[in-house]
Amino acid sequence: MFLNDNLKIFSGSSNPVLAGAVCNYLGIPVGGAKMDRFPDGEKVIRVEDDVRGRDCFVVQSTCEPVDEHLVELLIYLDCLRRASARRITAVIPYFGYARQDRKDEGRVPITAKLVANMITTAGADRVLAIDLHAHQLQGFFDIPVDHLAGELVLSTYFRDMKIERLTVVSPDVGNMKTASRYASILGGDLAIVHKKRLSGSKVDAQEIIGEVRGRNILMCDDIIATAGTVCSAASLAKERGAERIYVGGTHGVLAPQAVDRLNKAPIDQVVVTDTIPLNKRSRGINGIKVLSVAAMLGEAVKRIHRNESVSNLFNNI
Repeated sequence: MFLNDNLKIFSGSSNPVLAGAVCNYLGIPVGGAKMDRFPDGEKVIRVEDDVRGRDCFVVQSTCEPVDEHLVELLIYLDCLRRASARRITAVIPYFGYARQDRKDEGRVPITAKLVANMITTAGADRVLAIDLHAHQLQGFFDIPVDHLAGELVLSTYFRDMKIERLTVVSPDVGNMKTASRYASILGGDLAIVHKKRLSGSKVDAQEIIGEVRGRNILMCDDIIATAGTVCSAASLAKERGAERIYVGGTHGVLAPQAVDRLNKAPIDQVVVTDTIPLNKRSRGINGIKVLSVAAMLGEAVKRIHRNESVSNLFNNI
């Protein structure tokens, strides 16, 4: 694949394996940079490649530890801007703080907007992200945003499985559009779970609208964090006579309580992508499968670099 030497891709510390896989797809090396700390803990980054006049991309998920990875991204962007890069794209496979996107009660911040402002101020000319949790988050940025969908990778995997008697279940009302798309892509029926949220991490699934008895179930979402919603929905589906249950999520945040919940729930397979690398804790989930978004990201980077359409990536889902 021909790419000129004006393209440079750098990796933050949150997901160097994914950044390396993107570079392998494009047939270029990862950009040279050194990260170090001052004695007081402050991080310093030095870019070792010449980036003057070049098209630069920084791959960094703002996952756990979120604040450290966010600040590292900001430093990287500022470093490239001051080194006279022609264009700087923040490649954020997982955008932390995305769920803090509104004032749902008094005296709380809209942190997603704050973070978007910080990324722009630090020097990003555009953003490339995957599943921002809510499409309107693109409007929080005052720079162009290319928004990729994890369902391109997940739907391909589940389509290749050729699941018979498939019902796609939306674990809550907010996920209905996503479930409908998967049902259309995979040729399955559609059902929805009516739930009651008891707290930030506890959910009670109360009823299923749709037929699940004797059916194989697929539930997909953008984020699996505490897994309370999906595990409660899986248990209810099993009680109603469902057979095999599959769960897919673009971002495997997988908080500590999620591991125990997923292992106890009647779920046959959990599928996530590598937007967030699995840590030792999350690797303990029974039957977990990780799909790579490297080819999708690499193709998007190539198209952005060549000023070609990114949305065409999804025409054949």
